[in-house]
Amino acid sequence: MSMNAFWLFMALGLWGFLHSWLASHRVKRFFQQRWGTFYRAYRLFYNLFASVTFLPILWLVAFLPDRLLYTLRGPWMFLAFFGQGMALLMLAIALLQTDLWQFLGLRPERPGRLVRDGFYRFMRHPLYTFGLLFLWLSPRMTFNQFLLSVGITVYILIGASLEERKLLQEFGSAYEEYRSQTPMLFPLRFKR
Repeated sequence: MSMNAFWLFMALGLWGFLHSWLASHRVKRFFQQRWGTFYRAYRLFYNLFASVTFLPILWLVAFLPDRLLYTLRGPWMFLAFFGQGMALLMLAIALLQTDLWQFLGLRPERPGRLVRDGFYRFMRHPLYTFGLLFLWLSPRMTFNQFLLSVGITVYILIGASLEERKLLQEFGSAYEEYRSQTPMLFPLRFKR
């Protein structure tokens, strides 16, 4: 099973590196200079690339030798499914609060908009929070799923830190103030 961990973490590491590198300001500027007006499609291609290149990781999870770690039964299973359903619902709402069409790359990016309302009043990265909740509330967990969950969690923590740097560059003191008042992933206190 240690080879499973090696292959999954290598695949996730490569995917995470490419995903973060392609999201960096430097790479975006490079493509903006080369593509001109066609750059408006960068976000769409970025999302498609991230989705397609994640498929081999899912293939590894499905086809590497595996073993069952646990299966929840009875009310615990229903509670886990309910939690996952709520996490998906809240993830969808948080996506709508950011401008879904822009997020997907179907509408050009509008610079200068810092989202601070909705779920963003309580946490700076609700998309990551609800994604992690969905991942970890699985009513059935295999060893490979566990490795994937650990790897994605580590990547989200690293990715959130990288994203924070970009947001500080883009929004300066406004983001610094928001960051000092709002927890990163899990709301520790609710603001009115």
